Amino acid sequence: MKHSMRIHRVRLGADEYRVLRPDRPAHGGYLHDRWSADMYVDREAAQQLVAAWGLAARSPRSLVYVPMRQNPVPQGLSEAPVHPAAALDLVLVHHRLQFPTSRWKAVRARLGAGQLHTAKLPEPDFGDEAARLHPLHGTDASRDHLLFDRAADTLFVIGSTTAFRTTAATVHDLVAGGTASLRDAEDHHFCIELSSGPWHRPRARGPVSANLHIQYRAGQAAA
Repeated sequence: MKHSMRIHRVRLGADEYRVLRPDRPAHGGYLHDRWSADMYVDREAAQQLVAAWGLAARSPRSLVYVPMRQNPVPQGLSEAPVHPAAALDLVLVHHRLQFPTSRWKAVRARLGAGQLHTAKLPEPDFGDEAARLHPLHGTDASRDHLLFDRAADTLFVIGSTTAFRTTAATVHDLVAGGTASLRDAEDHHFCIELSSGPWHRPRARGPVSANLHIQYRAGQAAA
């Protein structure tokens, strides 16, 4: 599957960072962390999220940036934040990069236009049903669980290649399962939830929730 991306290279002092983002970010994605981290996506935004997860698994030296905080609040969202500042962007990053999230605001301000690139991502290996229902089940190494952080109006999802590849199956269900839900279910509701760390030991830094709830809302309109 092909995805149009922008590649940015930003130098801060002696360090250079490579940032990947969608060429045309979807306007149907919305993320906030008020009482919990909640994301709402339409089909296009869900597809970009799947691509972002694939890039994070295959690009351990890059930050994968999905802009969302400027998008409109979905119509009918009763738990919408009371202030626009509560809206967040999303960045996926491999833990081996050891990126200081405190530097993200400076990196984002220097992105510029970037270079257009077409990324070819194969369909991910979704594994068996048990892995789909219980991502990373039986994995003891903390490095193979996601970690959440928050800085500069951005939710950071940090993990290993294994963590991103394993949870990719769950993220992919946003498209496959969401479409089936809209076709078959009366309430037209489909959602997934990603956890930071194992259930008994969540891994979240600072003021951020330990779980990310993502709801598929096809054709959502702005409020």
